Amino acid sequence: MAEGSFHRHAAFQVAIGVHGEVVMDDEDGNRFSDAALVVPPMVGHRLLPVRELRTLYVEPHCAFADRLRVVCGRGITPAPGMRGLREEDVAGGRLSGELDGRLLDAMRVLMDERIPMTALAARVGLSPQRLRALARAELGMPLARWRIWRRLARSAEALREGRTLSGAALAGGFADQAHFTREMRRMMGLTPAEVVRALGRQARRAV
Repeated sequence: MAEGSFHRHAAFQVAIGVHGEVVMDDEDGNRFSDAALVVPPMVGHRLLPVRELRTLYVEPHCAFADRLRVVCGRGITPAPGMRGLREEDVAGGRLSGELDGRLLDAMRVLMDERIPMTALAARVGLSPQRLRALARAELGMPLARWRIWRRLARSAEALREGRTLSGAALAGGFADQAHFTREMRRMMGLTPAEVVRALGRQARRAV
């Protein structure tokens, strides 16, 4: 895997070294290495090249995220006990038992609808100011950032299905391919073209 640029996810990341340790830097110049590392949402970091990496993203409103909130603090955290973690271990429909129910309701709406934040706040019975404060306190980020993350997830799925870069940008609701590229680099540390190449390498290994 090639070295990426510094970026900030809107979800927890569990990075696992398949054939050794995974190594990453934070934005303060600290280096971390272990069999597995956990990165909380919106913590700037950069992965260093490793032979093979397994990466799991855990949405902050999911039940498994409650466990990660206990494991890690405000920064990158070594978690060697998670080396054997698989996608099926973190998947599932259960929601967080720790986040405010109104915030969870707002996130469910954003999964399916494009709605102004003022209308969203009214839908869940909060003022816009209170909803913004709740998201920052419990998620560590504005809901607008998480909404862009979810749009990137739709675009990434479109790339996996073989859509063009412009088609993937459209699937995620981005204004154009340039907007899609900027947001993916900011939140993933990669451009869409680099993601396409990575997906191609994965497909060849699976054959």
